[in-house]
Order: sequence, then structure tokens, then C-alpha cells
Amino acid sequence: MSIPPRVARLVEHFHDNRAELRSGRYNETQVRREFIDPFFKALGWDVDNETGVSEAYKDVIHEDAVKIGGVTKAPDYSFRVGGERRFFVEAKKPAVNLKADTSPAFQLRRYAWSANLPISILTDFEEFIVYDCRVKPDQGDRADTARVLYLTYDDYPDQWDRIAGLFARDAVVHGALDQYVDTFKTHKGVATVDAAFLREIEAWRDSLAQDIARRNPGLGPRDLNFAVQMTIDRIIFVRMAEDRGIEPYGELLALGNGANVYERLTRMFKQADDRYNSGLFHFKREKGRESPDDLTLDLAIGDAPLKAIFKSLYYPDSPYEFSVLPIEILGHVYEQFLGKVITLTPDHGAVVEEKPEVRKAGGVYYTPTYIVDYIVEHTVGKLLEGKTPRQVAGAGKAAPLRIVDPACGSGSFLIGAYGYLLDWYRARYEAEGPERHKKELYQGADGAWRLTTAERKRILLDHIYGVDIDAQAVEVTKLSLLLKVLEGENRQALARQLTFLHERALPDLGRNIQCGNSLIGPDFYDGQLGLLDDETRYRINVFDWRAAFPHVFQGDNPGFDAVIGNPPYIGFHGFMSDKDYLKQSYLSARGKFDYYLPFIEKGIRLLKFGGLLGYICPTNFMKRDHGEALRAHLREAVQIIEITDFEDVQVFKGALNYTGVFIFQREAPSTSHRIYYKQRSLDAPAESVLQLSLTDDPWVFRVDEAAEIVNKIKRGKVSLLGKMARGISEGIVTGQNAVFLLDRSDALRLNLEAPLLHPCIRGRQVRRYALDEISEVVIYPYQLVEGKTKVLSEEELAEYSNIYSYLKSRRPELGGRPYFERSTKLWYELWCQRDLHLLAARKIVVAELASSNRFVLATADEFYGDTVCAITLLPSIKEDLAYLLGLLNSSLLGFYYRRTTVPKANGFYIYKTMFLKNLPIRTIDFADAADRRRHDRMVAMVEEMLRLHKRLAEARTPHEKTALQHQIDALDRQIDALVYALYGLTDEEIRIVEGASAG
Repeated sequence: MSIPPRVARLVEHFHDNRAELRSGRYNETQVRREFIDPFFKALGWDVDNETGVSEAYKDVIHEDAVKIGGVTKAPDYSFRVGGERRFFVEAKKPAVNLKADTSPAFQLRRYAWSANLPISILTDFEEFIVYDCRVKPDQGDRADTARVLYLTYDDYPDQWDRIAGLFARDAVVHGALDQYVDTFKTHKGVATVDAAFLREIEAWRDSLAQDIARRNPGLGPRDLNFAVQMTIDRIIFVRMAEDRGIEPYGELLALGNGANVYERLTRMFKQADDRYNSGLFHFKREKGRESPDDLTLDLAIGDAPLKAIFKSLYYPDSPYEFSVLPIEILGHVYEQFLGKVITLTPDHGAVVEEKPEVRKAGGVYYTPTYIVDYIVEHTVGKLLEGKTPRQVAGAGKAAPLRIVDPACGSGSFLIGAYGYLLDWYRARYEAEGPERHKKELYQGADGAWRLTTAERKRILLDHIYGVDIDAQAVEVTKLSLLLKVLEGENRQALARQLTFLHERALPDLGRNIQCGNSLIGPDFYDGQLGLLDDETRYRINVFDWRAAFPHVFQGDNPGFDAVIGNPPYIGFHGFMSDKDYLKQSYLSARGKFDYYLPFIEKGIRLLKFGGLLGYICPTNFMKRDHGEALRAHLREAVQIIEITDFEDVQVFKGALNYTGVFIFQREAPSTSHRIYYKQRSLDAPAESVLQLSLTDDPWVFRVDEAAEIVNKIKRGKVSLLGKMARGISEGIVTGQNAVFLLDRSDALRLNLEAPLLHPCIRGRQVRRYALDEISEVVIYPYQLVEGKTKVLSEEELAEYSNIYSYLKSRRPELGGRPYFERSTKLWYELWCQRDLHLLAARKIVVAELASSNRFVLATADEFYGDTVCAITLLPSIKEDLAYLLGLLNSSLLGFYYRRTTVPKANGFYIYKTMFLKNLPIRTIDFADAADRRRHDRMVAMVEEMLRLHKRLAEARTPHEKTALQHQIDALDRQIDALVYALYGLTDEEIRIVEGASAG
């Protein structure tokens, strides 16, 4: 496209008046009004909000430039799409040499990097400079550091297509900037603000913990953790309030001048108590409030760590610009931060360690913002539809809308819900007329209507609730919510409002955000209170929901309107003394359950009738045996509104989880109620299925024409494989493969005794109808005694002298298995030896993880390892294993398996007992001659298939391999045709199956 005429005129005007414009008399406001505003209007941006949209959805936010020490404390423009920042523009007067001056570049990059924006623009119209703002800014950087595009106004006519292709509103909406950033994603120095800030506050924690522990020897570990956490939280709050213009800039930095820093810091904290009324600063006993902090003000803290912290928070040492740092980013940082805890050494030194539950889970993973936003919109947003602010706030005797996260962590879901409510209330008040809402709204310097601090406080206290078992997490949630209350405020406006209202700035969240175990009530202590030590009681941390929130659990329809969150995922082995209680208290706590199952059940109990629950959690409960009780409960207790199964798409960065988003309504499902089901993405098209069609069987939603085929197969003349099998057994788990699994040649070289050695099949060797050469053997020190698999005694093992000597030589490696130390197993045992009856039998084996059905026969002397599953049939079963093999490898059962099991990463599927046992096997009526002939024909074809595959493995010439492959393909088609006939498929159904298999 050619340059728009109005931009061409701007270029000409600048050229003709360049000398005047570059003089110091021409300021930033003039260049913005005369040049930069029209420039971005030409790119399609509604710079002046001519469309009149609400504050939350303006295209462009013009920041109130707060001048502090000659430095602008907010970017001049924030360009947004749907209320979400996409890039900043920092404007300078043309007298500034942007190409060479380091200060403007560093200033812009601090803003954008702190706001987690990958790209932003520095311009005085004469120069147009784009920076990669993912590169952490440093005061020593040159002006061209991280610069990715430099243009002058003379370049605009020739480069307009490039500029518009990146920064026009339509281009940004369609992802042009994201694609552009990807082209230079390998830029050196890329570091996200959350990762950098996490490292920063972790360093603060280390230095403060060591200093406080050394100077305050009477502190226990809990008090030490509290003291360090609260000190950091208070410093962050004050510093963020400074950069938002709420506190005088530089207060903390000034404390670094002189001695007795902490004594002067505590005076600042006491003043904050008077000003804010927040639990963050709560040092005096007040009626109706939680207990104050009696600990931290009397601590001794050295000057050095505090001075270092303060210095790191200010320009030029600090890369952070707290005026634009999103509250959500702070939550992400704290989620990681809270994964560690301070412990004390015997000499009262401080050590920071990962929490045991975090270590077991493999780390801490925060919920992506887009997931939070989606769940909030589809729960809170739905509940707000069609309501007025008066109705939502609880007019008359009606209760206000109440939202809870029962495992709130650092508060990401509550921040999302609170932000949604703030935007909703402001928009509705504006729509009803600002003059009607003088107590709720005030007009900012930019003319935009904003919620008063008093109204922001009311919304928070009336609507937002949370619980978490971790006391530190509770404090972080409070901190984030309090900062959200002050978002968009400045000191003058805040003082004006509070002087008029005669009250302190912030709410006390002690009653709204509480610490406790959401799943375990005080009845946990029944009959065992005196049996539990203090540490166990502290860890369990029982919580009485009705006592904590009495106003919520009263009336005709008690409970919360919305329950949202990301409940913890802690596997069955992560439980301690609460396991039995959970099993007694929750229908869902059955088998090897995970913590999130009772959290789903608890969430439903917390809802009032008609309320909505929105969680992101694992999808395993839909598809595995341990979820059967929860599935049955959900089918009857709630309307399942929506499920998005992400399948193998990884939502949590750095974690391998199979999760989904679930929206439930506490309401008995009608016979016509349909579930909206999506796969892999929240944006995927939704299909619907009748909730009535669900059973206690695994929920695998089949929403296309293939559904009836799956149902037809199940309804036929079939028996589930699990009922025909003597065993569907996963393979040997040695606990130390490096010792027990040996290459055949190594076993021969060591002259290990053959009776205790067995060929061991691994998953990588299993092909469809073929086994690759088995290269390894397993040492198996067990025997059958009275029909049971028993370990050899050490005396019996010693009779196999070479194996015994070999194992003794490797004993140091066997001693490093901690689970053995807690068991009664002998030092040379395997961790899971499996049943000899199953191992030493003719069987069908399959790789535990495969992209398609690939089964093969194995002989009785071939054992199998930890990446293989095997099937042996009951003696009473007349069907031949070869017949079963033909069915399992057929296109039809491959089609069935893909639609009834859990997909894993990269299109693979799990082949384990829990899924294999549910395969429908066409049984044979051996009294029916025709049925017997079909069975015998299948056996003959499968035996021929095995022979052909063996010949193929031995073939050497290309011609012979091709000819054999043609025979195999033809035989495959014949087996498939027989399977279709056995299951009674029509020609149209066969077409659907084969079309799906080809895809």
C-alpha cells in the first residue's frame, strides 16, 4: 500500500520545519499532538477513543506522565487489543538524538520489559525505533542494544508497507507482532521479567534469612519464614506504590542513607498501618480484626541486606519499572517463590530448600493467564449476565455474588475474578449514567471514569474469597489483591477520596482470604486429637468452612455462587495421615486417587444451587478406574456445562500434564441436557453430547459419526478382554536396570548361570506381528513355590555363584534405592518382579507407549520389562492367542482404541491394563460351525502373517523385501475384512473406519 496522504503531509511538514521542530522550544506534548497521534490514527488506531468504548477496552491509553526527579514514570502510550497491552510507544521531542542517546532507549525498554511486552517503539516522529524488549535492560547498554528496526521520517514513504504490516491495528489483531518477534527469538540476553524478578527476591530471601536467623537466635523456622516473607512483601508493596504515585518516590532508597535502617523502616511500616488498614501492615489490636503481627517490629535486622535490597529497586541499578509491572506477573513470581521454604541448621543457620510436595510434583507451574481469563468469563461472567450492579451487590436482604478459590495459591484466579468485576461494575455504572453513581465513580485527569477506592474495596470484600493451606500463599494473595485495589490510583486522588470518607485506603482481608486445609474439617480430630503431635496438627491445618464464612453458609440457599481455581495435583503416594480421612469423607477418594478429585467434589459442595464451578485439572479421572466414583457423582449431582480436553497439548510450561477445563453447574441434569465438548484448544469448535449418555465407564466423548460404530462394537457378541485374561500385566520393574539388565554378550562373558537369566523384551523391540532381536537378558532371582512367586534365599542364590558374585560386586548401586530401605525386600530383589505364571507363559505383548496398535506373540521363555504389557488368557478360554492377535492388530480395534483411551504427547497412546481390559473381543460360538470356521481362518492367517514378518526380517534384497511387503499388505486386508464381518460392520461403517485410519 502507498503511504496515506495525511502521513505524507506530516513528513512534508516535518521536513519544511525541521530546524524549528528540533529546537528545544518544541516539547513532547506538541510532537504527540501534531505528529505521533495522527501517525497512529493512520495505522487504524482509535487514539482519541472516538468510538466511546469503556476505559477497559480503549485502543490507546495516554498515561498521566508523573514527573519525579526529571524522569517520566509512565509510558506515553499503551496500545491495546481487547483491553490487553500489545506495545508501548514512548514519545520524545525532536531535539533528542534517539539514535545515540542511551537514556530514552533504556527508559522505554524498562517499561516494556517490566510490563512483559516483547516489543515497543521509541519515536519523536523524526526517528522511529523498535526494540526487542524481552532483552533485560541494563544501565550500561548502548542505544542500539536490542534495537531491531531503525527508520527516519524520510524512510516512511518507502517503508510504509513494512510499518503498517507490523503496527497497523488490523495487523496486530491478526498476530503480526507475534510472528515478527519469532523472527528474532534467538536474540542474546532474552530474559522474562518474572524469571528475573524471581531470582531477585530469592536472593533477598537468602540474605534476609541468614541475617535474621543469626541475629535472632530464638526464632523457630515458622517465625523465620513469616518474618522474611512479610518483610519482602511490605518492601514490594511500598516500592510498587511509589512508582504508581501513591507513596512519595524514593522513600525506601532514602532509608539506605545512614544506620539503623530496620528501625526506620518499621516506623514507615507503622505509618502504613495508619494509612492502609491492611493485614500487610497490622501491628495493633483492633476489634473485629485478626490478630496483629507481634513479631516482626521487634526483630533485629542488619543494615547491609536491606541497603542492598533498596539499591536494587531503583534507577539506575534496577531494570524494573513498577508502575507498569502487572499484578499478574507478581503472582507468577510468587508461585515459584513459594515453592521453597527456609529451614534452620543445628547452628541456627538458614537454608532455603524446595518444599517436599513441590519436589515430588517436579516443580511449581503457574496457570497461564488465558486459562484464568477463560474460566472467570465462563463462571463469573455467566453469573453476571442480565444483572444490574444493585442485584450483584446484594440489594435488600439478598446476598451479594460470592466467588471462592479453595486452593488460591498466589491468587491468580482471584485477581482475575476481581479484575473482571471491576471492569464490569465500571462499565455498568457508566452505562447507567455517572451522575447517578457519584459515590462509586470519579473522573480522572484524562477524563475517564474510574471506580473510587471505596467502591473497589467494597467489591473486593463483598465478592472475593479464598483459602489455602500455605500461610505464605495466603499473604501473597492478600498482597496481590491489595495492589489491585490501588491499581490506577495516584497519591492526590487517593488522598482526596479518603479525606472525604475519613477512612483508611485498604480493606482488611483477614476474613476473606484465610489459611486452612480446604478438604479437612475439625471432625478430623474426632477420637485422635491427643494422639497427634503438634507438627502433624500444624501440617493438617483443619479448616471449618461454616465457622470461617458464616454469612456464606446461611439462608435458604447457602454457599458460594462460583468456585474457581486450579486445585493441587498430588499423587496417591504424596498423602500422609490424611489419606484415611479423605477416603471416609469423599466419594471420589477411591483407589489410587489424586488430590484434585476430592477438590472437585468439595468445590461442588461449596456451591449454592445454581452456582458454577470452573477448574483446570487433570483429565485422568474421566478415563481411569480411580475416577469411577467421581464420574458417577458428577453425572447425578451437576450439569456438566463444558469440558475442554487439552489431550497432549501442554498448558503448563515445563510440566508434563494432561489437563482440561471443566465448567459444572450445581443443578440436577435434565434428560435433555447436553455437554459442550472441545478438544486440544479453548478455541476449538464445540460439539455436544447428551449428559444422559454418560455411564460409569470411562468418559471418552465421541462426537462424530464414529460414535455409533464404537457403541455397536461394544453391544455385539463380545466379552471384555479383562474378563478373558488370566492377566494383563505390566512388565518387570527392576529398580536398577543398569544392574539387572545385561546385554547377552556381557552375560556370556561373565558366565552367568542360565536358569536365572531370561530374554527380556523391551517396548522398542515390539512391532506389529514381529519382534526385533531381543538383545538383553534379565537376572530373575525368583522361583515358583507352591504355585507362588517367591524370592530365592541368599543361600539359594549363592548356589549360582557367578550371578551371586556379580550382584555383590554391584551392591553399592543397589543400596541407593530408598524405597527398598522402607520395605522388607532383600538387597538383591527386583522392585516389581511380577507373577511367574504370567511371565513364563505364551502371551501377547505390546509396547506400553505406541502411536498405534502393535501386538505380537511371545514365547514362554521370553520375559518382558517395564516398557511392555502382556496378555495371557484364562485356561477356560477356547479362542486361540493367534485369533486374539488378529483382532488386536486389526484396523477396527485400532480405530476403537484411539477413541476410547487417553492420547499422550506426540500422538502416542498408553497400552496398559486400565485400558486394554476394556477392549471388546468378539467371542466364538464353537458349537456354530460357521463361527468356528471364522476362528480357524483367522488363526491360519495370523500364523501366516507371523511367518511372513519373520521372512521379511531375514530378507536381504530390495526385490524380496518388496514382494514380502506386498503379501503382508494383502493379508492385512483379508484379516481386516474378516474382523469387519465378525463385528457385523456395514460397508458405510467400514468406509468411516478406514477413512479415520488413513487420516
